[in-house]
Amino acid sequence: MKNKNSVEFNTKSPKDTIDVGKKIGKLLKEGDVVALIGDLGAGKTVISKGLCSGLGVKEDYITSPTYTIINQYDGKIPVYHIDLYRLKNSSELYNLGWDEYIYGCGTCIIEWADRAADMLPEEYLTVNIEVTGKNKRKITLQAKGESYENTWH
Repeated sequence: MKNKNSVEFNTKSPKDTIDVGKKIGKLLKEGDVVALIGDLGAGKTVISKGLCSGLGVKEDYITSPTYTIINQYDGKIPVYHIDLYRLKNSSELYNLGWDEYIYGCGTCIIEWADRAADMLPEEYLTVNIEVTGKNKRKITLQAKGESYENTWH
C-alpha cells in the first residue's frame, strides 16, 4: 500500500523487520523523530535495532529502555532511544528533559509514542507495527509534516 503520506512493508521474520529498520535508519538525519506504535510484542524494539544500525550504532548495544526510559547511543549522530511503556502521563516527560531530546542534535526513536501523542513535535515519522502471523509483521510508515513526506515518497 502506498498513498500520499504512507508506505507499507510486510516482513516474515525478525531479520526482515530489522532490515526494514536499517533502510529507514539510513535515511534519518539530525532532528528526526520516529514514533513507534504497536502492541506489546509487535516488534518495536526489533525495528529499533534496525533503525539504530542504519544510523551507525553497533547492534550489540541496542536494548529496550523500558526501565531506564532513555538510552543514548553513538552512531553517525547521537541516537536517543526512548521507551514510554511505563509512562503514567505525558507530563512526566518534562522531568526527563523531553525537549532536549526531541529538538536536540540527534535522532529520537520513541517506543509507545502514542502514550505521549500530545507531546510529539509537529513533524515526525510514525512507524505502526501490526502482528499478522507468527513472525510476520505489517509495518506502515506514516509521514506527518512536509519534510517527512518529501523523504518518504
